[in-house]
Parts: sequence; structure tokens; C-alpha cells
Amino acid sequence: MTRTAASRFRFASLARSGAKALLVAAALGVAACGQSPPSDIAKGAESEQTPTQALDALVEDYYEKYLELNPLVATANGDMRFNDRLPNTLSEQWLADLLALEQDALARVVVVDPAALDAQHRLTYDQFRYGRELAVAGFRFPDELLPFNQFYGLPVYFGQMGAGDGIQPFATVRDYDNFLARMRGFVVWADQAVANMKKGIDQGVVQPRVLVEKSIPQLASFLVADAAASLFAAPVRTFPDSIPAADRKRLADAYSKAIAEELLPAYRRLHDFMAKEYLPAARETIAATALPNGAAWYAHQVRMHTTTSLTPEEIHQIGLDEVRRIKGEMEQVRGRLGFTGDLPAFFEYLRTDPRFRFESPEQLVDAYRALKDKVAAMLPAQFNVVPKGDFEVRMVEPFREKSEATASYMPGTPDGARQGVFYVNTYDLSSRPNYMIESIFLHEAIPGHHFQISLQQEVADLPRFRRFGGDTAYVEGWGLYAESLGRDLGLYADPYQYFGSLTAEMWRAVRLVVDTGMHAKGWSRDRAIEYMRQNTAMGEADIVAEVERYIAEPGQALAYKIGQRRIRELRDRAARALKDRFDVKSFHAQILMDGSMPLDVLDSKINRWIDANSAPAK
Repeated sequence: MTRTAASRFRFASLARSGAKALLVAAALGVAACGQSPPSDIAKGAESEQTPTQALDALVEDYYEKYLELNPLVATANGDMRFNDRLPNTLSEQWLADLLALEQDALARVVVVDPAALDAQHRLTYDQFRYGRELAVAGFRFPDELLPFNQFYGLPVYFGQMGAGDGIQPFATVRDYDNFLARMRGFVVWADQAVANMKKGIDQGVVQPRVLVEKSIPQLASFLVADAAASLFAAPVRTFPDSIPAADRKRLADAYSKAIAEELLPAYRRLHDFMAKEYLPAARETIAATALPNGAAWYAHQVRMHTTTSLTPEEIHQIGLDEVRRIKGEMEQVRGRLGFTGDLPAFFEYLRTDPRFRFESPEQLVDAYRALKDKVAAMLPAQFNVVPKGDFEVRMVEPFREKSEATASYMPGTPDGARQGVFYVNTYDLSSRPNYMIESIFLHEAIPGHHFQISLQQEVADLPRFRRFGGDTAYVEGWGLYAESLGRDLGLYADPYQYFGSLTAEMWRAVRLVVDTGMHAKGWSRDRAIEYMRQNTAMGEADIVAEVERYIAEPGQALAYKIGQRRIRELRDRAARALKDRFDVKSFHAQILMDGSMPLDVLDSKINRWIDANSAPAK
């Protein structure tokens, strides 16, 4: 349902493969070519520091070098130093530089004594070491040969940036010149993508045909005959007042030339290669395990996205059990509503009855906007901390709406210069039922992604890799857990809205079955679609888009339910242990106040909090 991670927490995958991510679902300088390990002098100085000092220096040194390698992350964070840079993140040199950075950081962190650290530094140590081990392990797999697909990738995301709808600012003359430089960087990246995909064809590492067929129309949407009509020309069609009149003609001419002579030809080369060479070479199989070393590759993706040691087989069974449980709750709601048919008939009723549909895109967006103040007033019942940052509700752009999720969230910057954006997909209104809006809003906005990510960014004394990082299972697990708070907050009074929340939860439970089914158990695309059709009330367009999303990003969809279950387990554990000392507001603060982290690290953190707050033994 959500693609936060299509937001800032997916930026890393735009720069390089997900398996090589620094912060798995995290926010994505001159590419630090030939970057070398610290000198012996630096290591000698490090050895004279206390463990706390050594760790602080290490994580900041690492993150600074990481931002130089990944300037889109810096821009997303509100760090504008590298706004003119878009390195070739698919090149052998860039990948070697990243691997050297990860290996060096891992070698340095393992010599720090965690027993000598205070609680906060122990969290930093655990998170940093876990992330470096996972990143280094990911270099076994050549996912740079699969540089983009219809869901995740720089070609579409760069369009958002260039249109002024993304992280790239267009407020000053320098901002405009910066993006001109990034256009040149994109051209290099695009040609490298073609070269890598050709290598992938030779090695049998190619995308499934069904995904390539969806990518080609996306690329075609950028190919306009007149540069002035390009979405990349939007910033020079209407300048902000802050741009002096004397600079406007120069910038307009420069954009027209760059778009016509560099950018559009690069998109044309990508499009023509995909249509003429890559599509015929695409594979008919859909499973990640069909790729060379695919079983190990998928197992790594499962670990990366869930931050657990659960196997695909174990997750598949959890999914089957959850589907059975949620279906039982759905049956109870169906009975209370007086519907006489069975559950599949009720699903069909929800899919087809006009009462559950919006009449226009504007009506759909307005319905979400109306929830903003209503839910904000309810938050004190469950939370004693709230973020300062604000967000807006916006329609998904036409050039990506056909393959975009139902809703997604893009974080703003900590200083408020760029608000968060809750994107609503208004394509195919028949697949956007009105009984889902409360659960979707809770997930994407407050107290879900906007709430959690903003709070994390606003803790200024966290190390930057923690302040701006994101583990998929934590981030999406929190979003789904936030949906479960609807009744506690005073929502879901309408039984159809409550059924919508069960539908949303079922959606995530079904993902456990379908993702592992397709990638580890030999399920076909058609079988996955039929399973979702039989077990959810989702519209056909959403079902197809979701199944193809799971094909495109193996393992990512597992994070939601696995993360939500762990947070709920921790809450139940704390309530049992603390009894009348348990306070849900304090529990939520403990989950949120230290930012995103791997689930196993979160588990240890909450156990320590429980122990510290338990009643003394009598």
C-alpha cells in the first residue's frame, strides 16, 4: 500500500542496488573515486580515544564520506552542499569506493568495546555494526545490473526532481545551475545503465518481461518533441520572484539547450534500448530465485528488509496464519453489517457498489485533507510527543500514476524548508474505495510515516546516520502499527472504515504469502493475483500493481507485517511485565524517540526499558 520508502527512505536504491544499501530503506560529492582507508596516523589517533569518542568519530566520518558518494541523500536530508552532483552510481569505480568505505567502517567498529558504552552509544554501535555487515554482504550480488524498474529507479525519480515536485530546490539562481549540472550527471548514469543491462543480458541477470513492458511506457512519457513541453522545463516556465529578471533568459536558454541536446536524447537511448534490445532478452520467469545465485540473493533481500533471521518458509507460514486470523475478524464484521452472502461475495460488493467510490480525484484528495485536523486532535490520547514538521496532501503526478502505489509519503527537511508530502494516487478511481481512507491516512501521515520520520529528524543530537536513516521493517512496521491504533484514537466508528482497516491489514498479511510464494515457492504471477483476489477486497488495478511491485522488489513487502508484529509483541511484553506501571504513551515514546533501527536492536532496547521500569522484587 505504501511506498515510503518511494519517498526518502527509498533514495538509497536510486543510487545503487538495494542489497548494497547503507540504510536499507533510508534516505538515498564528487564521487570519492579511489577512496582509501584511514591512514595509520588516523588509526593511531583513534586508538588513543575512549570507546565512546572512537565510535562518535567513526560514525560521523563514515556518514560524511557516504554523503559525498550519495549526494541525493544529502539533498533529501536538507544538506545542500552537493546539490550540483549526481555521480555515476552504477560504475565499477563508484561501487569499489562504496565497498571500500563499508569494509573500512566495519573493520573499525568491530574493535570498539560495546561493554564500555552508555545506552545511547550502545544503540549507535548495534545499529552501525548491523548495517555495515549487511551492506558488505550485499556486494555478493550484482544488482547494479538491474538498475531500475517501473517502481523504483532514477529515471522516473529524476523526473520528479526536475519538475520541481521532489527534493531538488528551485529558489535561487544557484539552485537552477545546480540542476543543470545534475542533468549532465544523469546522462552519464543513463548510458551506464544501458551498458550494465547489456552486461546483465550476457550474464543472465535481467528483469522479468512483465516489468520491462511497464517501464517502456514510463520512459516514453518523457519523450516530447518540443523541449519547452518537457516536464524538466517546468522550473523555467514560471520562475519564483527570487530569481532576478536578468538571469531568467540565460537559465531558460540553458535549460532548453540541455533538455533538447542532452537529457531527452539520454531518455531516448534508454527507451530505445529497453524496447528494441532489452525486452526481447527479458526473462519469462518472475522469481528472484530464477537469477544466478538467486536463492542466496533472495535470502539476503529478506534479511535486509525484515532485519530478522526469519526464512522465506517461516514467513510464508506466518502469512498463512495471519490471513486465517484476519479473515475470521472480517467474517464477524460482515455478519454485523447484515450482509447475507459469503466473504468473497462481500468483497465483490465492496469492489462494485458505487457508494464506496469517489466521484472525482479532487473529492478523494479532499477526503484525506479533511482528516488532518481531526486526527491531530486525537493524538494526545496515545502520544506525549508530537513532531513540529508539517505535511501536505498532493496527487501523484500523471507520468507515474499508472504504476504507483495507492499512497506514499515523502519526508520534508528538518528545518521545515520542504514540507513532507502525502501522495495520493487518483488513477483509476474505481480502485480507491472510500472505506480505506482512515487506515491509509494513519499509515502515511499521522501517527504513521510523517509522525515517525519527522520526530526522528528533529532529534538533533542523534548521529546523522541514525537521524536520517531508516530500516524498512521498522519504518513500515510502524506505519502498519499506526493503523491498528485507529479505534484507540477514536476512528473506525463506521464499521465499513473498520473493515477497511482489516482490508489493509489483510493486504500486508497476503504479501507475506505472495512474495515468498513467487520468489521461493514457484508461484506464477497469475496464481499470486488470484490469491489476492480471493483474500482481499482490493480493486483489480491495485492487485496487479501490487503483485508486480513484489516481483520488482523481492522481500520489500515482507517488512510491513513482520515489523508490525514485532512492535505489537513488544507492547504486549511490556504490558505483561509492567502491569499497572505500563503507560502506552511512554511505550510509544520509547519506540519512536531513538529513531529507526533493526528489529532485533529494537527488541533489546525495549527489554532494557522494561527491566529499568519493572517493580522491585519483593
